[in-house]
Amino acid sequence: MVLVQNVSKRYRLYRRPSDRIWELLPGSRPRHQDFWALQDISFQLEKGETLGVVGPNGSGKSTLLEIVSGILQPTAGRVVTRGRTAALLELGAGFNPEFTGRENVYLNGEIMGLSRSEIDRAMPSIEAFAEIGEFMERPVKEYSSGMYVRLAFSTAIHVEPEILIVDEALAVGDAVFANRCVRKFEELRERKITVLFVSHDLGLVKQLSSRAILLLRGRIEAHGTPNDVINRYIGLVLERQAPQLEKDRRLRASHRHGDGSSEVLAMQVLNVRGEPVNSVVAGECITIRVRTRFHKTVSDPMVGILIRTRIGMEVYGTNTRIEKMHLGDFAPGDELEVDFRMECWLTPQPYTLTVATQNPDGTSHDWLDDAIAFDVVDARVAAGVANLRAQIQWRVSR
Repeated sequence: MVLVQNVSKRYRLYRRPSDRIWELLPGSRPRHQDFWALQDISFQLEKGETLGVVGPNGSGKSTLLEIVSGILQPTAGRVVTRGRTAALLELGAGFNPEFTGRENVYLNGEIMGLSRSEIDRAMPSIEAFAEIGEFMERPVKEYSSGMYVRLAFSTAIHVEPEILIVDEALAVGDAVFANRCVRKFEELRERKITVLFVSHDLGLVKQLSSRAILLLRGRIEAHGTPNDVINRYIGLVLERQAPQLEKDRRLRASHRHGDGSSEVLAMQVLNVRGEPVNSVVAGECITIRVRTRFHKTVSDPMVGILIRTRIGMEVYGTNTRIEKMHLGDFAPGDELEVDFRMECWLTPQPYTLTVATQNPDGTSHDWLDDAIAFDVVDARVAAGVANLRAQIQWRVSR
């Protein structure tokens, strides 16, 4: 369990190093400025939950993890953790560069409270997961960043933590190792290990997290389901990229953003008879219909769709520009209806539909994340998201 109550962290910023000394003199005025890296952060993480933390650089994500890990002390508030905590923070923390990989594993294990015999039993699993071979006997100062994070992550997950805290360390791993780490996270979740992690990979946050937090300028801007929090984050990013945005009700919604040049009025999934449906049989021909109204004069806009799985994996997306359909010019008040027809060869599971109208340069008029949901059903179960309708032949040789 992790309990964070009203945590704030302040740093004193000085223009010159000598100002620190001058400030200590009797009668001297303050020569620093207060910078609050975190302000009034509160949340609770129960056993077995995975909390993803997202936000732009400088929003306080790493500071929060360091405070929860016990590396930093908060200026105000408190943190309570119950259970053995393992932390994988910034690259370079926790390992002695002069020690070999094996020596660092023993050092970290003993810091975590493991006995020598417990580390001995875990060592084969740590070596197998890290896959750095003979470099286990070399000083870690000779490691590449990828080798370092392999060993650090492997050590952290094999010391039997009850709470695992991970910063953006996995970004330096290769694709094979990253996939292995994702599977390990899912295994930890099944074993009811509490995980707190920071990542800029928003798809990974959706896939792994029970809940998510968006930090912005040291404060919690959003806290809730991964989909809602990430949609809010994407909306904020796009707002910053377009300072001339109209500050209307649409921009305040967590799932909707754009410059307001046009507005999506309706979107539907239609069956072969043109009837709106929320359930589709695999292989059925469907139409996704998007209706929009223009509020400004617009030349050659785009209308697009994006299908995602329940956990946010992007399955298929296209738009009128990709399909080489040029829509022409529109005046305020004009309405446009676009149909996307396709055979729905998706595997049976829930999906969401995101729709958007955009400028030719890709900036949005109106973008609605996960606007509607629909299910694909089938008599046969298949893994993954695409039903490729494999034909099977077999033969026996004797």
